[in-house]
Amino acid sequence: MKRAALHPMTTGVPGLDEITDGGLPRGRTTLVAGTAGSGKTVLALQFIYTGIQEFNEPGVVVTFEESPDELKRNVFSLGWDLDALEDAGTLAFVDASPEPGEEIVESGSYDLTALLARIEYAVTRTGAKRVVLDAIGSIFPQFKDPTVVRRELHRIAGGLRILGVTALMTIERSDEYGPIARFSVEEFVADNVIILRNQLEQEKRRRTIEVLKIRGASHRKGEFPFTINRPTGLTIVPLTSIMLTQPSTDIRISSGNAELDEMCGGGMMQNSIILISGATGTGKTLMSTEFTKAAITNGQRALVFAYEESREQLFRNALSWGVDYQAAEDAGLLKVICRYPETMGLEEHLIVMQEAIEEFQPDRIAVDSMSALERGATVKSFREFVIGITGHIKAKGMAGLFTNTTSMLVGGESITETHISTITDSIILLRYVELFGEMRRGLAVLKMRGSQHDKEIREYTIGNDGMTILGQFLGVNGILSGVPVVSVVGEKDRLTSMFSDANGAGE
Repeated sequence: MKRAALHPMTTGVPGLDEITDGGLPRGRTTLVAGTAGSGKTVLALQFIYTGIQEFNEPGVVVTFEESPDELKRNVFSLGWDLDALEDAGTLAFVDASPEPGEEIVESGSYDLTALLARIEYAVTRTGAKRVVLDAIGSIFPQFKDPTVVRRELHRIAGGLRILGVTALMTIERSDEYGPIARFSVEEFVADNVIILRNQLEQEKRRRTIEVLKIRGASHRKGEFPFTINRPTGLTIVPLTSIMLTQPSTDIRISSGNAELDEMCGGGMMQNSIILISGATGTGKTLMSTEFTKAAITNGQRALVFAYEESREQLFRNALSWGVDYQAAEDAGLLKVICRYPETMGLEEHLIVMQEAIEEFQPDRIAVDSMSALERGATVKSFREFVIGITGHIKAKGMAGLFTNTTSMLVGGESITETHISTITDSIILLRYVELFGEMRRGLAVLKMRGSQHDKEIREYTIGNDGMTILGQFLGVNGILSGVPVVSVVGEKDRLTSMFSDANGAGE
């Protein structure tokens, strides 16, 4: 007998179709389990709302805990007007929530036949393709026998399958990594299981989603971060969708500094990610400004994300180096976004950045600084963020420059600990160098994929004209480690020249 293939339904939830490899199978039931505040109801109502708005697929919502009016009021803050959809006849509510003070008591052979009849009527009246049963687990705690729960869930799932609708059932769980649901039978009844988590990490909440199973179809494995914001709703960041298929080019672009371009073999690669690493005050923001200026000078667009300085500060500093940010912004060549990293989680930052890139369509992107974004983040979440933003920039064929502040003022720190170095294409190190009682600055091109580059450690200065790169530090070792040592030969030559100058002056 020839079996029919599963046909996925596009959910309309950003990222969910990617981690489910095309969407949820049509005509089947998905269990959405999660702790309090994990976003179960938002996901379910978004499934209904986008189905109506984007795919012309009417829906039915069955409420077991909150009243329909409460649900409508809660999601109205996201810009979803469910009343309008209900008035248009494309959305229907079935209120199965208890009356105040009402308690369900198990007696005899309790079943949900009457409820199924109400759902069938609502589906028929609206022509619904999607059904949500929100907080269905709230009616089961009174039952002492888990087999009753399993039987009734089977009855509901079977009834929905007969109706030909694609359904989501939300259910609450007590622990983030404990049993899937309270009775440990719910996950075996549903065709598909999705788990939402809202775990506390370093005093911050981080939401993730995991597709535990989809019967008869493949899906992405593991947890994926997501966020909830207006007006999108729930947005998943599916990092596994980032493929190493970005275009490659031999076209060079200027860093904004002619000497640095020469050190890099003629400039930076057009679709590369450049990391500028150094201690505070070494000139990272200046290099970011020169990188931005090079784009503006050529009539290209530049997008700047700043996480340590205000907009006024950035504009003032840029003007002191001869770069008029205000004029560039007025000409539509520059967009600057400034915000403190702590205002939102890394997932939200990533989504905001991706949206700004899509809207402005820049040729270059500067992020100042990545270390500010790393503050308070877990190692895993920060690495996921770095992969997400670098993958997005590379997929667009743009050039990106990131700055990273090292904690030590004078060398001695490995940038590989920041989880950025292996993902970037070029790394430029800025270091303080203490020599002969004077604090000077040194620059080195540590890495540049696909190109030869200068191996020297060059001295540089910062003035009103920006950064000026000078000659190589001669006779000095250990600059990058933070312990510079002057060679004997170099010191001898220096002393000889000093006394020669003195003798010449006295003659």
